[in-house]
Amino acid sequence: MRWNSVRYKFAILVICIGILSHPFTLQANINVSAENAILMDQSSGRILFEKNADQKKLIASITKIMTAIVAIESGDLSEKVKISEKATRVEGSSIYLKQEDSFTLEELVYGLMLRSGNDAATAISEQVGGSQEGFVYLMNEKAKWLGMTNTNFENPHGLDGDTHHSTAKDMAILMQYAMTNETFQKVSGTEVYKANDRDYAWRNKNKLLTAYYEYCTGGKTGYTKAAGRTLVSTAEKNGHTLIAVTLNAPDDWQDHIQLFEWGFENFDKEQIQDKGEFQYSIKAADEEITGQIIRPIFYPLTEEEKQAIQAKTYLYKNVENHDHHIGKKFFYLNGEKIAETNIHAKINNSYTEAGNGFWTSVTRLFQQVLGDPSD
Repeated sequence: MRWNSVRYKFAILVICIGILSHPFTLQANINVSAENAILMDQSSGRILFEKNADQKKLIASITKIMTAIVAIESGDLSEKVKISEKATRVEGSSIYLKQEDSFTLEELVYGLMLRSGNDAATAISEQVGGSQEGFVYLMNEKAKWLGMTNTNFENPHGLDGDTHHSTAKDMAILMQYAMTNETFQKVSGTEVYKANDRDYAWRNKNKLLTAYYEYCTGGKTGYTKAAGRTLVSTAEKNGHTLIAVTLNAPDDWQDHIQLFEWGFENFDKEQIQDKGEFQYSIKAADEEITGQIIRPIFYPLTEEEKQAIQAKTYLYKNVENHDHHIGKKFFYLNGEKIAETNIHAKINNSYTEAGNGFWTSVTRLFQQVLGDPSD
């Protein structure tokens, strides 16, 4: 079994964040008010519950999750942002920007996420993208890269548009990626923030975080008359993090609490592979070789599923031709692959994960432009 490990790693950078859903969903005794809903495990991307999750819908201000992550990854958050007249005049929710205001990009991201400022979204888009249109292009490129196949952004704030839509599943994919960024995590989980150019603080509109659910760690609210109430939220309990998304949900706070409680009750974050050194037998050469799995693997499982996990290890035929990997290990649930990991080679008493040369340079450039989804 041959693999070009460096090129394979490069390809995995595009898809390995967990955008592929797995077919093992437990029948849930849940009756959510939302027209569209999904519950996803943060670390693995496993879908635990879904309801019309692939249906394209208006999404309102949860759009701003993409606006925030593109802004955060764009560069210097301390730079001052020029406020245009266009930004001050955008309709809908606002942080009441004026052209003479002095805000950093970071402060506007807080205003965007906590108070859902459409004016903040517009100012951010003009600063980062050169224009709102340029920024929207970046948003859609990022969506394509993440595998958000049923998403198109028309603006950075989420006001209704003929071609502005996404799905519950795509928004879960986006949130899964965004929550790997420490700055986004901090902003999303902040209850109150005061910008230097304001004499009052901004309080987060996400009441799951501020009042209703003790395990909530962040999220973003949204509403327009046409879209209804939209909500993306995250929650963590005993080291297990879940993502919930609801679209057009009259009772979205309760929907999310119900989804989280059901997920935490029925699924455990199970370690299916420990990290460390392991001995592998090469039957053809009648010898053993030392390899290492560099990080543990976790997967959400029910009690019944824990007994059904199987693993298979494959070593490359010519190990000496693979300067950083000697093979791969795959994990299966009910015959379907749920996870995989590289087995790393030992070189000069140390282990390496990255290659050298052209493909490594391309990988690094790719990460700089679009961000790094690897775990």
